[in-house]
Amino acid sequence: MTIVKQMTIVYNKNMISYKPFWETLKNSTESTYTLINKHNVSSATINRLRKGLGISTVTIDDLCKILSCKVCDVIEYVDSTETSFQ
Repeated sequence: MTIVKQMTIVYNKNMISYKPFWETLKNSTESTYTLINKHNVSSATINRLRKGLGISTVTIDDLCKILSCKVCDVIEYVDSTETSFQ
């Protein structure tokens, strides 16, 4: 009798993380309040960042300009596939 292990691939929906954005914001003189009220970033955009939802490249460009940073200081790619054997 041969026992075959089943391979399961788990896909995480979000491959882009905004963790660098929150670190960059924390180390800057800006806050979510100033982004919304001074720089006209919508509260919906801040909410999308909090929830890890998609934002446009135009928004990423705006955030980089406001925070004087690079794209890698706003977003990072996280490999979302994990392979496990059961």
